[in-house]
Amino acid sequence: MVEKEKDVLLLPLTEADRIRYSRQILFPAFGEEGQRKLRQAHVLVAGVGGLGSPVAIYLACAGIGRLTVVDSDAVELSNLNRQILHGEDDIGEKKVISAAPKLKRLNSTIEIHPRAERITAESLPGLLHGVNLVIDCLDNVETRLILNEGCVKAGIPLIHGGVYGMMGAITTIIPGQTPCFACIFPREVEEKRPFPVFGFTPALIASLQVMEAIKLLAGFGELLTGKILYINGEMMECTTAPLQKNTACKICGGGGG
Repeated sequence: MVEKEKDVLLLPLTEADRIRYSRQILFPAFGEEGQRKLRQAHVLVAGVGGLGSPVAIYLACAGIGRLTVVDSDAVELSNLNRQILHGEDDIGEKKVISAAPKLKRLNSTIEIHPRAERITAESLPGLLHGVNLVIDCLDNVETRLILNEGCVKAGIPLIHGGVYGMMGAITTIIPGQTPCFACIFPREVEEKRPFPVFGFTPALIASLQVMEAIKLLAGFGELLTGKILYINGEMMECTTAPLQKNTACKICGGGGG
């Protein structure tokens, strides 16, 4: 069955594909070749909460061929102001179990793989098997560092996004080329939990993460590599800052530029 699904993903675009994705295929730097690259991609979304919900939705709608969503948490009432894949009827359900059928309804032509498990150093190699790209939609530095180390070891690009209140940040990490997440946050930091957040903040950052993902997978445009974009929604300010490699980094050894 798996081999059959792989063969389907490698077939030329159908007429239905051309209609479904017609507006993005019209983009000159993307075209049908870009759409084929998306269909052949396997993206892992780490976390299906405030960031991960819109990330997964837009990836599914864009036609990513395989989408693995990973989250061990269950839906809570306090999630519903921002975690748009989940509703009142899903409270108590595992987030990935809540998300998977909705994503499949959005696009029945793609594969959805829900994984209701914690991301640990032990579980990560199996989760990353066959994955082309990871999108970090997590809510704590400890797990982000584990995810970063796994991606660096496996040579898999990682798009990091984070939010707090009306502020957000995003950067794209390419192992061997850019500073890694541990270069930016070399150790676990004390975090205030729960932290404030409006629903529109993760929606904005998630959209930018998907934009980066599509550019990276299709091979066009400029990426947020070696730099980080900060957005302050309260002051309506956007700034980009360069990121420097940490030559003492224990994860990447400062190997990125």
